[in-house]
Amino acid sequence: MEIKGKVHCFFEQSGTFKREFIKLGIPAEDYDIQNNFGETDHTDDLFKAIEDAYDGKPSLWDNITQDDFIMAFFPCIYFCAPSQMNFTWGCINYRCMTVKQKTDAILERDKKRAYFYGLAIKMFAIAQERGLRLVMENPWSENTYLKANFIIPPALIDNNRMLRGDYRVKPTAYWFVNCEPTHGRSIQFDKLKEKKTHMTSKGSSVAGVCSEERSMISPDYARNFICDFIIGKEQEHTERTLFDL
Repeated sequence: MEIKGKVHCFFEQSGTFKREFIKLGIPAEDYDIQNNFGETDHTDDLFKAIEDAYDGKPSLWDNITQDDFIMAFFPCIYFCAPSQMNFTWGCINYRCMTVKQKTDAILERDKKRAYFYGLAIKMFAIAQERGLRLVMENPWSENTYLKANFIIPPALIDNNRMLRGDYRVKPTAYWFVNCEPTHGRSIQFDKLKEKKTHMTSKGSSVAGVCSEERSMISPDYARNFICDFIIGKEQEHTERTLFDL
């Protein structure tokens, strides 16, 4: 895929993907409502921007062209597998509640999940209608909600991100809108990297805001992902297949 314009990294405040795009000669900017890393170029309420664009109102989407590319790290807090455990009476978080309290908590969580699910679909609809290239990532393990509940299937699934240099195995799905992934194989398994897991990382206490610790991605993985699946760039450690020979 050739990116003649700019990369817009939605819901990224760490600057990880942004910096790797820039190193590869592609201008990129981060968008998030927070700026805890000093890397957010646009401290915008992306949820409001999605609602405004979907309703035909002026928004930051008006500044994105078909030459650009959007990488969206959409919050997974209501879609990931651990979140689904909160939809049962047996959830450990409800152990001191009455049946009614448990039920009320589940119904409230269901409303929030529906809201963010709606935002994700609207984001796709905006990109589709405007002819904008967009990739969204979200977890793809166990009973994650989007496995059986989304408008289109993911274009690719990375079942072990550590093989491309990340801190976590964390199976992850990637949905492509108005574009197709390239298929490289940049293997960079670093045994010295400390393996991190979801359950040992600190979660978030704010609805719709992902845990910074759980969301961190290594620069190695970002670069390898971009080269393998976005721009199709071969690297020194890229493994060739029979189809490449």
